[in-house]
Amino acid sequence: MTIDFPAHLLALESRAWADIQAGTLTVDTAQAVHAAVGAFAEQAGLRRIDVELGVKAVVRGGAA
Repeated sequence: MTIDFPAHLLALESRAWADIQAGTLTVDTAQAVHAAVGAFAEQAGLRRIDVELGVKAVVRGGAA
């Protein structure tokens, strides 16, 4: 299944991934990603886990 993720969700995950790698991830950033993933999943009628794993795979490539 291919999911067309919105740009804002990809940007949030990209920021979170960069912060994780730098050791600077904050609760606020993590919560923002969590909320955006849930909102998109609900809007698109998808399972949250599929959105979560999918957006990580797009942003992180093989590291997800």
